[in-house]
Amino acid sequence: MYTDFFKTFTDQTEKNLEPYFNFNKLVTKNVEVLTELQLNAIRTYSEMGLAQMKAASEVKDVMSFASFNGQQMSVLNKLSQQMMEDSNKLQTIAKEFKDDVEKLASENLKTVTPA
Repeated sequence: MYTDFFKTFTDQTEKNLEPYFNFNKLVTKNVEVLTELQLNAIRTYSEMGLAQMKAASEVKDVMSFASFNGQQMSVLNKLSQQMMEDSNKLQTIAKEFKDDVEKLASENLKTVTPA
């Protein structure tokens, strides 16, 4: 008798908590993807900054200074392009998360609402 009671209780608890587990999995996946995106961005921007510092440290005279300044537009274009790509990736991640949450909510609503 008690075995059946505990089995029923366990099954009902798992069923009731399943939406929370699914949501937690979704949030964890999203945090993982965002963390990877941020780490890649930090790495890329750091490499760009270090390259600029090295280039600036090689300026010794007017000619090398003019050459360094000539490269700055190219570097700014590359930085701008990288920022746009990162922004697009972030928008894609946010849209996927929103779509997944909406899907999860509609699935949970279907289980709660009688047809």
